[in-house]
Amino acid sequence: MANYDVIVIGAGPGGYVCAIRCAQLGLKTAVVEGRETLGGTCLNVGCIPSKALLHASHQLHEAEHNFAKMGLKGKSPSVDWKQMQAYKEETIEGNTKGIEFLFKKNKIDWLKGWGSIPAAGQVKVGDEVHEAKNIIIASGSEPASLPGVEVDEKVVVTSTGALSLGKVPKKMVVIGAGVIGLELGSVYQRLGAEVTVIEFLDVITPGMDPEVQKTFQRILKKQGLKFVMGAAVQKTEATKTKAKVTYKLRKDDSEHVIDADTVLVATGRKPFSDGLGLEALGVEMTPHGQIKVGADWQTNVPGIYAIGDVTEGPMLAHKAEDEGMAAAEQVAGKHGHVNYGVIPGVIYTWPEVANVGETEETLNAQGRAYKIGKFMFMGNGRAKANFAADGFVKILADKETDRILGGHIIGPAAGDLIHEVCVAMEFGASAEDLALTCHAHPTYSEAVREAALACGDGPIHS
Repeated sequence: MANYDVIVIGAGPGGYVCAIRCAQLGLKTAVVEGRETLGGTCLNVGCIPSKALLHASHQLHEAEHNFAKMGLKGKSPSVDWKQMQAYKEETIEGNTKGIEFLFKKNKIDWLKGWGSIPAAGQVKVGDEVHEAKNIIIASGSEPASLPGVEVDEKVVVTSTGALSLGKVPKKMVVIGAGVIGLELGSVYQRLGAEVTVIEFLDVITPGMDPEVQKTFQRILKKQGLKFVMGAAVQKTEATKTKAKVTYKLRKDDSEHVIDADTVLVATGRKPFSDGLGLEALGVEMTPHGQIKVGADWQTNVPGIYAIGDVTEGPMLAHKAEDEGMAAAEQVAGKHGHVNYGVIPGVIYTWPEVANVGETEETLNAQGRAYKIGKFMFMGNGRAKANFAADGFVKILADKETDRILGGHIIGPAAGDLIHEVCVAMEFGASAEDLALTCHAHPTYSEAVREAALACGDGPIHS
């Protein structure tokens, strides 16, 4: 048995970042993790491997559609799925080994196994009980499914199984038009699969800017993805190699059946806190199964904290990281802070989609007067040269003060460009501040400046 200042349960983005920050602040720290590798869902079966496959499949798309236009002639590459999987695994290993190195560097103990909390101040791993002044739960989330949909991770798969299919399917059905479904659907569509996305709502990417939703769906359709909107999936039936998906259209209650080689269930994720013993401890939960925490990320049980997907808020790796650093500061007697109004969201398709802050819908609901600055990538020289002129930048600013309230981007490098808006919002900048900042030419980021200009007298290039 060992004594620690902090034991973090879970080594995902929230947990490992929290542990490193705790160690930097001089606290004796350990992390409980039952996987064979560190990094949680994100590094092992989420963000990182999916980005590797998105990158590889995008290169194939470029070779098939744009190389010849640039004078790069030759036979189009064929897909070696086994090698692509090996590249994905190398990417994962490079990242997870990197965290192991950081743990050693910061003198953080890795308690290998699955943890439970028998009492406040104690964490049990295997047969050993460790003492801790503070416990931080960062146990993350797991894929959510639907009634009548049985996942076997072979034919009917979650994002985990979809990253490691035995071969590229001829036909794939994706249930859910959210981030995970559209990213992995894009991967397999580029690799040659016929992909149909079934969505319960009438719009894709719920909660995003309506203009972005429409433009995004139009572009994805052009790329070859098929959409069945306003459809409620009733059940899936799987054999060893095939599946049938039965769904009902909400508009007329008509029932339809579609065949597929693979069905990807991408209907969101749910908090994962099974086996921790929270009920016996009397830890308060929300109606949605999340751990309830206060402004300091502490639960109602003193000394027990929770961060990331297991708590309320967007299930994003960077939200968990921010909370991990803030909770570490709190435990160390400092003041941790997370600005929940400036947490960007990104979809890593092509084009990328990114957003931060308010949407027109949320501002209208608040009764807040705003103005819109919009600029199409068609007017951006760099985007045109790179066959990336689809999409736009949209900035929402307060009508009276010109303060930036939100940003929405669909286009090349949107996931990177959004941070210009994030930094501006963090500093309370006006659209004019951004518009008066010199931007290098030719860059994609000029489109952000032009959108800021559009909040005032107007953009230059449209």
